[in-house]
Amino acid sequence: MSTDVTAKTPAPAPPGREGSASGGLLQLMLDGMRRNMRQYGMLMALGLIVVLFAVWSDGDLLLPRNVSNLVLQNSYILILAIGMMLVIIAGHIDLSVGSLTAFVGATAAVLMVNHDLPWPVAVILCLAIGAAAGAVQGFFIAYLGIPSFIVTLAGMLLFRGLTEIFLEGQTLGPFPKDLQKIANGFLPEVGPNTNYHNLTLLLGFALIAFVVYQEVRDRKRQQEFSLDVPPVKLFLLKLVALVAAVLVVTMLLASYKGAPIVLLILGVLVVGFGYLMRNAIIGRHIYAIGGNLPAAKLSGVKDKKVTFLVFLNMGMLAALAGLVFAARFNAASPKAGLNFELEAIAASFIGGASMSGGVGTVLGAIIGGLVLGVLNNGMNLVGIGTDWQQVIKGAVLLAAVGFDVWNKRRVGS
Repeated sequence: MSTDVTAKTPAPAPPGREGSASGGLLQLMLDGMRRNMRQYGMLMALGLIVVLFAVWSDGDLLLPRNVSNLVLQNSYILILAIGMMLVIIAGHIDLSVGSLTAFVGATAAVLMVNHDLPWPVAVILCLAIGAAAGAVQGFFIAYLGIPSFIVTLAGMLLFRGLTEIFLEGQTLGPFPKDLQKIANGFLPEVGPNTNYHNLTLLLGFALIAFVVYQEVRDRKRQQEFSLDVPPVKLFLLKLVALVAAVLVVTMLLASYKGAPIVLLILGVLVVGFGYLMRNAIIGRHIYAIGGNLPAAKLSGVKDKKVTFLVFLNMGMLAALAGLVFAARFNAASPKAGLNFELEAIAASFIGGASMSGGVGTVLGAIIGGLVLGVLNNGMNLVGIGTDWQQVIKGAVLLAAVGFDVWNKRRVGS
């Protein structure tokens, strides 16, 4: 009795499965990025811009001194961008922040230079003035129903005129040295001589630990609520990229004079407002009124109160930016703050805000501001004229908004 034995050949692999492990990882990354395009798009763009200008400028962009200057030069725009992002998420716009920045700087100069008021008292008064200005505009917008474009356009003209009146058309200074240190100073040296700024290294490592903890915590919370999360490999790749970026910036700053004091102020604002928008009730209400106002009202959201608080907060941040700007240049000028509102709006949209409201993050505003800051700094380093700089920045803004529109249509389809 004979038995026929037929050799079994393995079935051919399905199309797309015969790739290597590296090819599978690449495909996984691409799939994850497609699902999280808004989250990763501007981060990738920022990285590409940094690499481009680092090569184009023969490494000058990433010199420790230039990195410190990059932080100092863009600090006030980043402060404004945080507040503007909240305004845009709520479905509004604020055109007055540049003029309010100049007005607060002028007020600070008059109080400290002309009337010898102690600088801590003057700073508190200026922050209160900024909050009051934002509250007045918020009242007209929230409770009287006047469009934010009209109210803040009027505020832009009003505060610019008051700045001219306060300063009588002249530049006024200098400011106290202690106030100047907030805008231009660095953290003090501590510990043994290690050829690096020890306190900056310590803060950098603490930030890395916080970033890792926050990312892992957010991922676990999303999984607990059955929300879509990126694949594990893509998440780990993102985590490595974030840690590497923080480590590189930390080492660059620590090899010069250390972290600028204003960078700590920005860090506190980013962490504070980031927590507010992610975890606090007021943050969810801001997203709600910007995303769907009728539904938010039906859900019991006090839309008028939320709008009022958003503009009050914007006024206070504009005052802080005005103080930082005036202290950095050691004088208040009638022409200070020109186009700051446009820079803040552009940073918000480049960082992922939506024209229709309800979308955006505080970190996105910082990324958008850094994109503009690196563009400005890099183009200056390679000798691109101011005329072409305006063209390029306009193209970047248009591309960012166009990307947002395309992404919405893609997701909708």
